[in-house]
Amino acid sequence: MKAKIICTFLLVNFITLNMFAQEPVLKSAFNGKNLKGWIVPENNIWWSVENGILRAKSGPDKKGSILWTDKEYTDFVIETDFRYDEGTVDTGIFLRNDKEQIQMGISGSLKRDMTGSPYIVGKKYPVEAQNVKDILKPNDWNTIKVIAIAGYYEVWLNSKHVMSYTSDSYVKTGPIGLQLHPNTEMTVSFRNIKIGKM
Repeated sequence: MKAKIICTFLLVNFITLNMFAQEPVLKSAFNGKNLKGWIVPENNIWWSVENGILRAKSGPDKKGSILWTDKEYTDFVIETDFRYDEGTVDTGIFLRNDKEQIQMGISGSLKRDMTGSPYIVGKKYPVEAQNVKDILKPNDWNTIKVIAIAGYYEVWLNSKHVMSYTSDSYVKTGPIGLQLHPNTEMTVSFRNIKIGKM
């Protein structure tokens, strides 16, 4: 078991070093005009586009919603600008499925900002992103970058590394999702969404 953990650690480090040696080309995943390239939920009242900004706003029933890419990814980088606009913002980036995500905003369970931390169903928050309070700009645009290589996740917030975590329950391939959490009143904005395949 110990040997397996060491091998996994060495493999992840090798992949990470190789990744930085060959930074993937990030391509726009949001055209700033409409939701082309994304799977729009039925009877959509949550997601809208205006002036280059993708906005998610809670509906009257606080049902919540997930906006998924229409493409699936294995190893990838996603980078986006985001801004917490109104209410208690609880959002995140889903990583290939709805069981693992990078939290953005206030955790509904912990009642505090957990931006940049991984939320894993069954494990909750196994690690917490570091120094987010000092890095995050309230009521302004911020940039988050997430790298997913198999179950290895890394997060940068405003160009500063805040989190590394290796999941043993990851899904190999799937779409990337943006979350509008249910049971809350909130508005969050995204722009300059870019994705690169590793």
